[in-house]
Amino acid sequence: MSNQAPITLAVTADPRYARLVRMTAANVAMLSQMSVDRVEDVRMAAEEAFIYACSVVPDTALSISFEVDESHVSLSLASAVDEFPSAADGEPAAYADLILSAVCDAYDKATSPAALNLYLKADV
Repeated sequence: MSNQAPITLAVTADPRYARLVRMTAANVAMLSQMSVDRVEDVRMAAEEAFIYACSVVPDTALSISFEVDESHVSLSLASAVDEFPSAADGEPAAYADLILSAVCDAYDKATSPAALNLYLKADV
């Protein structure tokens, strides 16, 4: 499979849309050479990033872009705000930050505009 055009999902930061985000992520991951366990990691990472955004910038417009090839899936979750506020320990956003750092091969937060960038390699 050659590089494909990005797959983009526009959604409001509302927890009611978490299932839509995680199912889209799982379907995108199935386009790579990932094992079922790694597809589950992508699904979980997308959901955690979305829940993170919902907790720190609720009800804002989000753009979620996926890129996929045989070897990886990358996801960028962007908002029109300049940056995501810092989360205090114990808040849902702090928990999501911990999970994203553990599950993703690379994870960072960008500013202007705010974005969560996730990169997960295929395992097969």
